[in-house]
Amino acid sequence: MHQAEDGTRNDGGNAGATRRGVIKAGGLAAAAGALSLGAAGAAEAGGGSGGGEGRVITRSFPATGQRLPVIGLGTFMTFDSLPGEHRPHVREVVREFWRAGGRVIDTSPLYGAAEENTGAAIDGFADRVFLNNKIWSTGEYLWDESHARRSLERSMERLSRGRPLDVVTCHSLVNVDVVLPLLHAWKKEGRIKHVGVTHHDVAYFDLLTDWIERGALDSMQVRYSIRTRDAERRVLRAAADHGTAVLVNMPLEKGRLHEVVAGRPLPDFVDGLGIESWAEFFLKWVVSHPAVTCALPATSRPEHVAENVRAMRGELPDAGLRERMAAWMAELPGFDRIETAPWYPGRSYPGLVSRGQAAIMERSPWPSSAAG
Repeated sequence: MHQAEDGTRNDGGNAGATRRGVIKAGGLAAAAGALSLGAAGAAEAGGGSGGGEGRVITRSFPATGQRLPVIGLGTFMTFDSLPGEHRPHVREVVREFWRAGGRVIDTSPLYGAAEENTGAAIDGFADRVFLNNKIWSTGEYLWDESHARRSLERSMERLSRGRPLDVVTCHSLVNVDVVLPLLHAWKKEGRIKHVGVTHHDVAYFDLLTDWIERGALDSMQVRYSIRTRDAERRVLRAAADHGTAVLVNMPLEKGRLHEVVAGRPLPDFVDGLGIESWAEFFLKWVVSHPAVTCALPATSRPEHVAENVRAMRGELPDAGLRERMAAWMAELPGFDRIETAPWYPGRSYPGLVSRGQAAIMERSPWPSSAAG
């Protein structure tokens, strides 16, 4: 349900046998070995003029071989707004991301006004963006597709899209037994290009893995960060074995990683990677895993986009350095309490989602921690 976070700091089709076989032949063992190459085995491609030195690091989208920059842009909460509210920062964030060579944008009808605001921001180049969107839908009755169909039609209109969306995923596995076959039908009919599923909750990772193994997925989205590594146990391995692209949500833990390191200098042992900010530290750790295709941090600030996109240039940590980075973070006060800490510390995002949440929680006798 929840897909990315603002790194705010308080200090200042079917998976064909050929595609699957190529990736599975070496398995994760071979892929992990590529970490020792310094750039995690990722090919580099030109793109953009900002965001640091060097060429943009890309990874292959397995279904097609298309190269995607390893840092994308999420829109959960940060792109939401109330009706009639002017959000100029959204356009600034998107334009900064695009100029730096970013191409992958993730959104959802679940994110309030995020789709509409994203569509306004990419107006003029919407068909050049690699758009990952979602279906959060049931129906009037079992196997009724009318809600999902209307959701897709609205998304296309809001995003000013003139060609099929690059990926449409079943959001948080909602009604997945119906939605996933429908997505495959839409792909066959040319309404969408690729099919996926997503979840952010660790409790659902085994089920997510099961769908990777039997759902003929082109893509999947999962929570993964230097703090939350549960996806390494089964999800990332299954994705690599089945030729499934991996898009990462919550790579910055909704700003909570920055809260832990607020006011601290970067450790000296990452100097060789050219890392200049904590955003680069956390994001390079994530995308250095060989199974990861693209990480999706969200932000409402152009200056934070500039930090995020620097992570898709230069060197990435090898396997040994990844473990050293994780061990260093684990010693910091508050690192073990990130899971229970409030989202986006020091920040608020008034919009349709937060307004709806506040209205329900005011009436409800049950203060669910899941509400954020």
